[in-house]
Amino acid sequence: MGTPISQLKPQKVFQYFEEISKIPRGSGNEKAISDYLVNFAKSHGLEVIQDSSMNVIIKKGPTPGYENAPTVIIQGHMDMVCEKNKDTVHDFEKDPIQLRVVDDMLYATDTTLGADNGIAIAYGLALLASEDIPHPPIEVLMTVEEETGMGGAMTVDPSHLKGSILINIDSEEEGKLLVSCAGGIRTRQILPILWESPKAGWIPYAIRIRGLKGGHSGMEIDKERGNANKLMGRILNDLSDALAFGIAEINGGSKMNAIPRECDAVLCIDPDNIQLLENRVNGWGQLFKNELRVSDPEVTVKLEKMPSLPAKVFSKETAEKAIASLVLIPNGVQSMSMDICGLVESSTNLGVVVTDEKEIRFESAIRSSVRSLKYKILDEAKMIAKILGCELVADSDYPEWAYNPDSKIRPLFQKVYKEMFGKESEIIAIHAGVECGLFKEKMEHLDMISFGPDLYDVHTPNEHLSISSTERTWKYLLAVLKEIK
Repeated sequence: MGTPISQLKPQKVFQYFEEISKIPRGSGNEKAISDYLVNFAKSHGLEVIQDSSMNVIIKKGPTPGYENAPTVIIQGHMDMVCEKNKDTVHDFEKDPIQLRVVDDMLYATDTTLGADNGIAIAYGLALLASEDIPHPPIEVLMTVEEETGMGGAMTVDPSHLKGSILINIDSEEEGKLLVSCAGGIRTRQILPILWESPKAGWIPYAIRIRGLKGGHSGMEIDKERGNANKLMGRILNDLSDALAFGIAEINGGSKMNAIPRECDAVLCIDPDNIQLLENRVNGWGQLFKNELRVSDPEVTVKLEKMPSLPAKVFSKETAEKAIASLVLIPNGVQSMSMDICGLVESSTNLGVVVTDEKEIRFESAIRSSVRSLKYKILDEAKMIAKILGCELVADSDYPEWAYNPDSKIRPLFQKVYKEMFGKESEIIAIHAGVECGLFKEKMEHLDMISFGPDLYDVHTPNEHLSISSTERTWKYLLAVLKEIK
């Protein structure tokens, strides 16, 4: 049995992390966690603002000696990505996250952990509750819906904040100081479905893609991991050249900003073609095993006979457009930065494909640190949708965060890091989006930086947080705050 959460250090940080893990807080379902934060503030006699979007700002005055120090905004988001494996029984709208400790790592049980970005909330609450930590005036800003397009950050009213320094705690590698990030936009290609009845005597089968690692569509997009939706497109395109079939549904992925790990397609075929179907599907399983032998060695493609024939299937025209969409919608790295070696400059991720009674939706997350390239990818998506007779909806457009050569908080973080750990910190830019870009657009005066403890496999059921890194990062944050006078 692992170490009890109550025995982990820093004790207050993990106490609050355990508390918020009991509260369902998927994106769009943040009222309970937002109300919890408001009640926390009131119970500690702190000023609190809860806006109409459910963002929460909690303010705490300076400790003695810091009365003239600049106000510091400590910032994170309260929502989490809700991912689980297909066979995991867990209701993210009701059930608490089940925490478990394995050596130096904190995991959930078969679901995402929510340390992205619950650890920022836990740090903020521990700081607000403290009575013996020296610090300047602080404003802890906790936003909603970051994972689904930064909707909370978009609605933050800058008049509620006085801070001139913003410390974002939404980074995932200890010792790396984030100073720039990509902007992004979300798209939904909508294909109306024309239905028809399956042919008499046809038999239903499901093709299921499993075993992919998935991951964050910004942080892991350069790791060449398989995208289940795109892989399914290749299979269906090949089958369409070999045999006649009807498609009843295609469903893959659950979040636009998570590389899809699983995809299912339900087909109806003539019994005479069963062996051909089996041979083709098995062949694709072996082909993917070879192609993804380094990045996704556990990939599987399975064929499963279904118990009953679906009442309807896509028309031939709808099926052709659905397959073409899976094949043609851009996906993966689109360009690499020529300024920062190894940095993905632009990418897009076909994260979700979902079938309902009326339509098939193909949902993608586009990212770029160059605004014009973000819109270039969007234009390509619009053109593909137009050619295929689909509607394309774009929303959640958020800006990039440009590097600030005149930052004062960056050299302070570097100085404190070297004094504490005897080595240099690393200054980085990332391809993922963080809320700093939106805050900079609203409050141009802000001097910002982002950092955080070691966090692994975010947006997957294998997400885990280093306990020792969490403690070191906490002490680092307190040391930086002590220096801001």
